[in-house]
Amino acid sequence: MPPVSLGLPSVDRRPDAAAGPAPADRPDSPFLIDSYGRRATDLRVSLTDRCNLRCTYCMPADGLDWLPTPDVLTDDELIRLIRIATDSLGVDEVRFTGGEPLLRKGIVDIIGAVAGLPHRPRMSLTTNGLGLARKAKALAAAGLDRVNISLDTLRRDRYAELTRRDRIDDVFGALTAATAAGLTPVKINTVLMRDVNDDEAPELVAFALQHGYQVRFIEQMPLDAGHGWDRGTMVTAEEIQAALAGRFRLSPHREPRAGAPAELFDVRSGGGDLLGTVGIIASVSRPFCGDCDRTRLTADGQLRTCLFSRTETDLRVLLRGGSTDDEIANVWRTAMWGKLPGHGINDPSFLQPDRPMSAIGG
Repeated sequence: MPPVSLGLPSVDRRPDAAAGPAPADRPDSPFLIDSYGRRATDLRVSLTDRCNLRCTYCMPADGLDWLPTPDVLTDDELIRLIRIATDSLGVDEVRFTGGEPLLRKGIVDIIGAVAGLPHRPRMSLTTNGLGLARKAKALAAAGLDRVNISLDTLRRDRYAELTRRDRIDDVFGALTAATAAGLTPVKINTVLMRDVNDDEAPELVAFALQHGYQVRFIEQMPLDAGHGWDRGTMVTAEEIQAALAGRFRLSPHREPRAGAPAELFDVRSGGGDLLGTVGIIASVSRPFCGDCDRTRLTADGQLRTCLFSRTETDLRVLLRGGSTDDEIANVWRTAMWGKLPGHGINDPSFLQPDRPMSAIGG
């Protein structure tokens, strides 16, 4: 396998570059492989770019201009692409994201349809939790396997300040309902920000351990709508570990990380008893691009080979233009073969994607 450099900046590609003949140097493989030896088996599917929170590190208080409804993939189009991915491309895991995916009308039916595919993938959902308490049982019955719920603070006033909504009780209710519905392990996604909520790391872990949840601390990434990300305000993985070490004993998790974005640590008490695990997703300070196994689909049918890509491949135009499943699969394969070795965040020439996280999907 060629060495994977993580310092290369993103480069512009022709929007239709992936639609031509398969590259001559690509092996004859049905899977989503790239020229650096990686294979994508995990599909991230954004169901909508809309959100009912206005988190300060994600979007402005007034929200954003949402995608026009005709641009968004229909349920049938979405399910067709997932079927192509699982039947023809070797995808075995699908995560539904947004925006806020629970705002997608028909989400329960979508999950039910995917659960009924010939090659049923494992399915998870990343949500802010608002509305999950009402839908958790239906989602589980439809075939959803588990959920990640965003929660950056345990304090009501701080939550309202961060999200610009006083809805923390709904998130606590979502955590309880997800557990009751069997959508486990329930994971909490937390973004720590300097001088905002970085003092809560031990408290969040203690809360999760008490209730049987698992925390995933995520370094703040340059994906905000206002392009105001500042490395100086980002709390690094090293700082998170140091904060937790004041209360817990951390040691590397016994199971291999493989392509998972989170680096896992066993959490032990002062006496050495295993209490659970905690994860840290250090996309900026400890890039894991060399093990990436993900491919991404936006709500309007654009294929992205990387979260930080500055180019996309339009699958919607193929869907609506009469392309066959095989033709779409071949375009997908070709796009993934051109995946860059790394996201380039730490290169001086790095440029933030035009789309914010809410429009890309987490």
